[in-house]
Amino acid sequence: MAHACENCKFRAHYDRKPQSALGRFWRWHINFCPGWKRYFNAQQEAKKEELRKKYNFKKY
Repeated sequence: MAHACENCKFRAHYDRKPQSALGRFWRWHINFCPGWKRYFNAQQEAKKEELRKKYNFKKY
């Protein structure tokens, strides 16, 4: 199943400019976004670890 998070414009903006206002908003947003939780939990463990490191994500 395809997740919108894979092609999210806000996520792409974060990847380009993580310190921008929109980038920081997206990073804050993933802490409680139900879509991100579904996307993240649907990934293989190796991909989860990659996402954790890339986005400094420690919640799940």
